Amino acid sequence: MESEEMDPVRDHNRKSWDSFVDKGNRWTLPTPPEAIADARRGTLNLLLTPTKPVPQNWYPDLKQLPTLCLATGGGQQAPLLAAAGAIVTTIDNSPKQLEQDRLVADRENLTIATVLGDMADLSMFDDGQFGLVFHACSNCFSQTILPVWKEAFRVLRPGGILMSGFNNPIRYAIADADHDRGHLELTRKLPWSDLTGLSESELKSQRYDVDETLEFGHTLEDQIGGQLNAGFVLTDFYEDRWSDESDPISDLMDTFIATRAMKP
Repeated sequence: MESEEMDPVRDHNRKSWDSFVDKGNRWTLPTPPEAIADARRGTLNLLLTPTKPVPQNWYPDLKQLPTLCLATGGGQQAPLLAAAGAIVTTIDNSPKQLEQDRLVADRENLTIATVLGDMADLSMFDDGQFGLVFHACSNCFSQTILPVWKEAFRVLRPGGILMSGFNNPIRYAIADADHDRGHLELTRKLPWSDLTGLSESELKSQRYDVDETLEFGHTLEDQIGGQLNAGFVLTDFYEDRWSDESDPISDLMDTFIATRAMKP
């Protein structure tokens, strides 16, 4: 089911993520049977950010808990939560990412409902429908982030938990080409938008390259303050970084944040 008409950014990023599935991007690879078995025994190893697992004490009781995986397709988080006993729905912009969730569900005899749609539009869901929203790093692919928090708040029941991961916008202050060469010079104005920050030729090239997503570096005010303004109460957070040696900024600092928030 599609939540709304396609816009150019979502259309491009849909094609990109479908292509990533075909090429075996690490965030599209179905979780192995061993991890499913661990989840069934109560040991979860889920990621909101690149490397650090979500702390076990962040999870509410997952048994029969209505759970929404928000823009988190790919056959990883949703199947693990389902194996741990949650009643899982996944909404994602990429049909092929949703296919990965269904692939693992079929392989492991799990039930996962999949919805094709936009993370900022959850109008197909009722108020207070879920007890947990799991939102791994993905809102950099959305032009707007405040509606994501407001919708997550609406579909959670009182006492429900939002777990989210996102980029520190500092990553977008450094041009990609310079960053890849290890030149960590701040040259881009934040908040970053590929639509307005790239030159006309760069944007045109990027729009025709499915290996390059269109991205947006939202401010921490919108990422953290946006959750607070939506009505959430933050209960915990941690930072993370890539472990990949090809990411030079990770040698210096954490550039990802994970937050746990509750709807009062």
